[in-house]
Amino acid sequence: MTVIGLCGGSGSGKTTASFVMASLGAAVIDTDRVYREICVPGSPCVRELASSFGPDILLPDGSLDRVKLGALVFSDDMARAELNRITHRYIAEETKRLLASYEAAEKASAVIDAPLLFESGFDAFCDITVGVTAEEETRIARITARDGISREMAAARIASQLSDLELRRRCDRIIENNGDQARFISDVRSFYMSAVFGGGTVGGGGIVE
Repeated sequence: MTVIGLCGGSGSGKTTASFVMASLGAAVIDTDRVYREICVPGSPCVRELASSFGPDILLPDGSLDRVKLGALVFSDDMARAELNRITHRYIAEETKRLLASYEAAEKASAVIDAPLLFESGFDAFCDITVGVTAEEETRIARITARDGISREMAAARIASQLSDLELRRRCDRIIENNGDQARFISDVRSFYMSAVFGGGTVGGGGIVE
């Protein structure tokens, strides 16, 4: 089974790339969804977070008060590192369990869709990593239209994430998403077929070694 690590900043088109690879048969592990699933009330992850950050981060039903937790770590690098240390460990355990199940089911490929692919260390699970990039103004336009936030907020979100330059340095492949959607989808399909089956061609010059 080929394991693909997929990353990309907000507004880059990473989610679309994930959907395309899923449509081609890939088993997709969305680490954001995994995080939500391991944070159900009473779970080991939630208990450890409450032990570290205090019971005030829990709502009356035992679920995480994500707003309060987010406020605690927003401007505190040490607190954010502690949050990541705890949650990444549980996400990694569930990701490895899912990969084993897909391997047993003889899936041809699995995609780890992780915004923090490298920061979390999940790239170690992957045979190949791919980053989706787009020009900043294009990303800002997409974010503001999608999320209804200001241009300044969208730019701040982008600034808080890995730069495209850093993604190019770390990823095995880069798929650029500055053109129309049809071209981007074609490039994702070409990348996937090449990575998993050793075939396919690059359309429109959008894939960078």
